[in-house]
Amino acid sequence: MKILLVNKFLYPKGGDAISTLSTGKLLADRGHHVVFWGMKHPQNPPYPHEDLFVDHVDLAGGGGGRERLRAAANILYSFEARRKIRRLIERERPDIAHLNNYAHQISPSILDALWEARIPTVMTTRDYKLVCPVYSLLRHGVPCDRCAGGRYYHCLQYKCTRNSRAQSLVNTLEMYLHHRVLHIYDKLDLVIATSQFIADKHKAMGLRNEIVRLPNFIDVNEWQSDGSPSDGSIIYLGRLTPEKGVGTLLQAVRGLDVPLKILGDGPMKSELEQTAARDGLRNVSFLGHRNGADLRREISRSRATIVPSECIEAFGRIIIESFALGVPVIGSRIGGIPELVVDGETGYTFEPGNAGDLRTKLEKLLGDDEQRARFGRNARARVEREMNRDTHYEQLMKIYERAAAKRRNR
Repeated sequence: MKILLVNKFLYPKGGDAISTLSTGKLLADRGHHVVFWGMKHPQNPPYPHEDLFVDHVDLAGGGGGRERLRAAANILYSFEARRKIRRLIERERPDIAHLNNYAHQISPSILDALWEARIPTVMTTRDYKLVCPVYSLLRHGVPCDRCAGGRYYHCLQYKCTRNSRAQSLVNTLEMYLHHRVLHIYDKLDLVIATSQFIADKHKAMGLRNEIVRLPNFIDVNEWQSDGSPSDGSIIYLGRLTPEKGVGTLLQAVRGLDVPLKILGDGPMKSELEQTAARDGLRNVSFLGHRNGADLRREISRSRATIVPSECIEAFGRIIIESFALGVPVIGSRIGGIPELVVDGETGYTFEPGNAGDLRTKLEKLLGDDEQRARFGRNARARVEREMNRDTHYEQLMKIYERAAAKRRNR
């Protein structure tokens, strides 16, 4: 089977890109012909069809007025993306297209080209962009579902996009154009959700597409402990942004006799470092971004991974990475996290933003080495049983077959 995999970033930038690349490797290892397509970027490795990738778009505010106007136009409808993927389809004639994160830099204009070519199309959603103008279901850091039922004007009313009226207007127009005018998402045959929570939330927000659940997977042979002794630490891994709850974590470890290692980077790094220094948190160290073998080693040596998110996480890839290494997780009770972190089985959950509750769970887990080891064994067993490559591949093939059958009947 020839499979077109689409993601705007095609280097290991964030969970969507990592999952897309992992899926491509899984499919190629099973003998399928995988074609990647996305956005040009200096960090991309070489790709066979990169001449047809869309030009790099910077949404972080770089460039002059013309560049910003181009970026806004791409968010609404990218004629460049439609033209280039149409040429790629003519060149490769894929049997199925599997879309991931393509919003804004690429836009759903590509769905028109795929529909015209009658190519079965599925999309994996790892966020809430199909129902929320700003991806996150957050309004200035607070969970929000005001746009349910297509009431997207709330994005403009509350300036949800970076507190900017102009940027919020673009995202509001984008949602009305795609959903109310073009009905472009009707051209998806199936939507794949990485957790039951994200599937249910999309339905509750008004998405009409058929949704199937398929969790992320991990290579359990690659992700296994090397037997390194524990260094006694707990660990946080991820972006340093307000909604990730790292400030709550710092409050929770104040006065605890346990080292906290923070691995990651982001706009809050300096502020968090200043907070740790001001409060005398000598047990906290900021180690920056890690990946590959370094990341696996740091997780393996820790006693627990902490996921203190205060945003509505769809899945949480770092959780299954920790589980695969036999490390239990303490996670906030929000979004899809409780589907993975089961109280008393693979770790503990706590009320989001509640430093006292998190501290209680930390003390409970760290005070019982036997129970902590049992949680780690349970976590590893669950990943081996439910989120391995073989299981994921079998379920993914069934989804592709279902999408192909639906397209034949449309």
